[in-house]
Amino acid sequence: MDDGITLEELQLAARNHGLPLESVREAITPVGLHYLLIHFDIPVVDAGSWRLQVGGLVDRPLELTLDDLRARPARTLPVTLECAGNGRVLMPPRALSQPWLTEAVGTAEWTGTPLAPILEEAGLGDDALEVVFTGIDRGIQGGVEHDYERSLTLDDALRDEVLLAYAMNGEPLPVQHGFPLRVIVPGWYGMTHVKWLRAITVVSEPFTGWQQAEAYRLHRSEDDPGEPVTRMLPRSLFAPPGLPDFFDRSRSLAAGRCLLEGRAWSGFGPIVRVEVSADGGATWADAELADEQPEFAWRGWTFTWDATPGEHELQCRATDAAGNGQPETAEWNTGGYCNNAPQRARIVVS
Repeated sequence: MDDGITLEELQLAARNHGLPLESVREAITPVGLHYLLIHFDIPVVDAGSWRLQVGGLVDRPLELTLDDLRARPARTLPVTLECAGNGRVLMPPRALSQPWLTEAVGTAEWTGTPLAPILEEAGLGDDALEVVFTGIDRGIQGGVEHDYERSLTLDDALRDEVLLAYAMNGEPLPVQHGFPLRVIVPGWYGMTHVKWLRAITVVSEPFTGWQQAEAYRLHRSEDDPGEPVTRMLPRSLFAPPGLPDFFDRSRSLAAGRCLLEGRAWSGFGPIVRVEVSADGGATWADAELADEQPEFAWRGWTFTWDATPGEHELQCRATDAAGNGQPETAEWNTGGYCNNAPQRARIVVS
């Protein structure tokens, strides 16, 4: 196989979209610019007849309407979501899937009701181990027909910040983002945030559905069982400065002082440091972090670069409070997941 994008990848790229990098200047991503990945088809849902089923190992199974959920205590959280496959194309040999560069991310204000009180109201069985979230969307992947389903351990599902979200940026959840209801699990990669939610099931065994047991695992080889993908690794992005070339997106910039703006995030704790390199990673300097650090959303940063004539490779890298940083090169895996190597941009200064 050559290195060109396949027809199958092109079809995926036409259905899904990423965040224009210049939009990282905004703390909250407009709905139309937020990254989007849709595994199967967008289902048609009638909000009036839709019901959320809460069952499995519970004492009191629940059936909730959208009005029931909206009537419950609400919480709004700014949350950064990143696709686990972000950067896949930059991890050769690449996995054949959605061909993301670095743009599969966005931050929205999600409004919904916390999940934990609903599970407590249903009454958890003594043998409860995991909570399975089932979407309405159904399709075939890996030769297996299935609903899109993911699970969380009971401890993770009961965290205060896990929401059943029905609004995005103050408006009803758009159909492409999971109308009428989706799960929001702050800090975790996007595959966890099940859209078009129809059922929540408490189980006593580890969930082995295809999207849990086969996909979203760090397989180092085809026969490696792999480790599951969970929380987002630290990452930083900046808005490339200067004027873009239409086709290859290279940048042209006039010499002089240039303010770089970016955002950084991690699912393992707040961002405590961002560094910038203008010489391809040979030397690094600290950026200035914004005072505001949302608990579950990206943190802004700026860096003043004295741009000198010539060709430069800008990079940025972040470190979180747990000590996790961005490696020069991410470890390869068969799915192209969790590539948090530094963003690189070629800038020609004249």
